[in-house]
Amino acid sequence: MDNTITFLSGLAYGLASTLTGHPFDTLKTRLQSLPTSSNSMSVARDLVGREGVRGLYKGASPLFLMGGVIRSFQFGFYDTALRYQSPSESRVFGVFDQRVVLAGFVGGAGRAIVEAPADYIKTRRQVDQPWRFKGMLQGSIATFARNSFLFSSFAIYVDLSKLLVPGGLSPFLQGAVCANLAWLTVWPMDVAKSQIQSGLGGKEGLMKALVEIFRTGKVFRGLGPGLVRSTVANGVGMVVFTRTRAALEEKLGKGRGSTF
Repeated sequence: MDNTITFLSGLAYGLASTLTGHPFDTLKTRLQSLPTSSNSMSVARDLVGREGVRGLYKGASPLFLMGGVIRSFQFGFYDTALRYQSPSESRVFGVFDQRVVLAGFVGGAGRAIVEAPADYIKTRRQVDQPWRFKGMLQGSIATFARNSFLFSSFAIYVDLSKLLVPGGLSPFLQGAVCANLAWLTVWPMDVAKSQIQSGLGGKEGLMKALVEIFRTGKVFRGLGPGLVRSTVANGVGMVVFTRTRAALEEKLGKGRGSTF
C-alpha cells in the first residue's frame, strides 16, 4: 500500500501523544464535565491528593490500547483521500487548498470510527462515572463532528504554515502551533462532547449541548490544560511522526511515504 508509512507513522504519533498528554487531558475533561466551576490547580490538587499521580492517568487504558490506532486511521485516511483527488495548484480565495480541506474531514472521520467508543470509556473514567457497553456510542455524533472539523482545521493550518514560513515550521512547532489553532477552532464542540459522554451535562444531542454551554458560559471550560496537553502531546507526536516516517522511508523508499 502506498500509505503504509503514513499508517505506521500515525501509530507512533498516537502512542507518543497519549503517553505525554493524558494527565492534562484528565484535567481538561473534568473541568469540562463537572457541574460546578473550578480551576486546573484545584482539580489537580484534589485528584492527586486522593489518588496520587496515578489519578491523572484515569481512563488512559483505552487510549494506550487504541491511541496509536486512532492516529494511524487519522493520518492514513487523510493520506488516502488526498491521493485519490486530482492534483491541483488552485486555492480557494487564493489561500485554502480544497483537497486538504476534504482530506482533513475524511481523516477526522476515520479517527472517529475508532475513537468514539474509546473516548466514551475514557471520559467516564476521568469523571468517576460508570460506563456500560450499551452506552458505547453515546456522544458518537459529537465525536464525529468534532474530529472532522478538528483534523481538517489542523491540516489547513499545517498547509498554511508552509506558505507563510519559509522552510516550514520545525516538527515540534508544527504539531504544537497548528494543533492549538485547530483546538481553538472547535473547542465548543469538545466541551459539548465531554458533557454528553460524561452524562453530567444534562443534554444528549450535540446542538442542544452547544446551546446549553453557550447559555451557561461554559464555552471555554478546560481550555488551559487542554492547550497545554495539545502543545506537549502534538509537539512530541509530530517529532515522533516525522522521525518514524524518515526511518521507514529509508527502509521502504520514499515512493511509499506520507503526503502529510
